[in-house]
Amino acid sequence: MTELLNATETGIAEAARLLREGALVAFPTETVYGLGGDARSDTAVARIFEAKGRPRFNPLIVHVAELDAARAVAIFDDRAERVASAFWPGPLTLVLPLRPSARLSPLVTADLPSVAVRVPAHPVAQALLHAFGGPLAAPSANPSGKVSPTRAGHVMAGLSGRIAAVVDGGTCAVGVESTILGLTDGAALLRPGGIPAEALEDCLGHRLETGGDNERPNAPGQLASHYAPSAPVRLDVAAPERGAFWIGFGPEAGGADLNLSPTGDLVEAAANLFHYLREADLRAKGPISVSPIPDRGLGRAINDRLRRAAAPRPVA
Repeated sequence: MTELLNATETGIAEAARLLREGALVAFPTETVYGLGGDARSDTAVARIFEAKGRPRFNPLIVHVAELDAARAVAIFDDRAERVASAFWPGPLTLVLPLRPSARLSPLVTADLPSVAVRVPAHPVAQALLHAFGGPLAAPSANPSGKVSPTRAGHVMAGLSGRIAAVVDGGTCAVGVESTILGLTDGAALLRPGGIPAEALEDCLGHRLETGGDNERPNAPGQLASHYAPSAPVRLDVAAPERGAFWIGFGPEAGGADLNLSPTGDLVEAAANLFHYLREADLRAKGPISVSPIPDRGLGRAINDRLRRAAAPRPVA
């Protein structure tokens, strides 16, 4: 049975105790809820893959409380130091060379010579990381390939009975996963997310390449079919379609069943995206159609998630 814990000192202490025993605990970050396990324990990390049904070749993000803890698991160059100082704590993951002394389970990195690491800003995530006192491997707390959770109820709907506990910290403010920046060979945007690529380019002083591999990921969130509801998803639908559930965007989509942002605010749209995909999946009697989203700022992250949600599903 999965326990629902309040985000109190007592609840966080209980969550940290469970994690130290090798159990799995879901917790809120500013992006989505993460499924945490001790990143140093092969058993705990294997349980993450088992609970999610996640492919073993797909690496995990290591969450730590502060920059010094990140330096203990990854090798930082001047670029990494500059970006981390500008955007941490926050919705940014850095893929960096793995420090040989990191003592992470090789399951975390999928045996790659690099590691994905971030410092979350959410106060509950920070409190839990400090109480636990070590690195947590934490992919999104949902069955692999399905819509990511932005509320504790979403986690319970997908993983109840598979994990020890969920810490209820309310609704996640950003609503899409962290931006992933690869700094192992050049500088590449591996996944758009909560930090706009333009902001990273301003910090680094140059344009970013686009990286990633759908077949052999070097960072999370790169599989071609991902974030998928059960119903088929159609993109760039500017008007209602017969028999479809329409998720709109902006004032011109006034007749939509749900509107990501009636005012056309991309921040609001990102925060609503995964919850609305879940709601549409519950209510749709046919396909889910989605309005065009501007491909700038957070719109790049929204469109990335929508393209993966609409991609052909792998054959079981």
